[in-house]
Amino acid sequence: MADIFEKVGRPGKVLSTTPVYHGPIFDLVKQTIETPDGLEVKRDLIQHGNAVTILAITADDQVVLGSEYRVGRNAETISLPAGLINPGEDPLTAAKRELQEETGYVAHDPQVMTEISSSEGFTNETVSLILTHIDTNERAERHFDADEYVNTQLVPLDKVIDLLRQGQIHSAQGICALTWYLNFIRKWECERA
Repeated sequence: MADIFEKVGRPGKVLSTTPVYHGPIFDLVKQTIETPDGLEVKRDLIQHGNAVTILAITADDQVVLGSEYRVGRNAETISLPAGLINPGEDPLTAAKRELQEETGYVAHDPQVMTEISSSEGFTNETVSLILTHIDTNERAERHFDADEYVNTQLVPLDKVIDLLRQGQIHSAQGICALTWYLNFIRKWECERA
């Protein structure tokens, strides 16, 4: 199979970059690139900081979910805790911080399940999907950003699966974290038992 994808990982050569927009969360640039195949292409790129999405679960299979207003859908949506990785942070440190800031829960034994691309066609953002365990009796103070408020609830895992099936969870990162956990961690743990 490796010979079929022999060019995977080979970078293109960026010939030019022109800034278009600089904002508080992302920048937009126009680039001219020579691809690994030798094509010269022009692309718009959203330069975005990397992020984490956290699947926090209790010993009795309750999942931390939140609802928050999201401009991309112009609605309050259901999601897993998530946030940007600050400069100098690794994904696990960022996940611990974000979970505590948004929910008040303290992360125990966090681990990176996998990393995903938000949308490889137009942004360089990588999202680390983190699995962590929480104790509902261990809480810390929440610290929201000035322009955010998250309504946090513990939801039984079977109800979270129902929300997925019903299309109530729209966040690609959240869907990926949950399905990765169910297919590659939970399933494997059940098969070993």
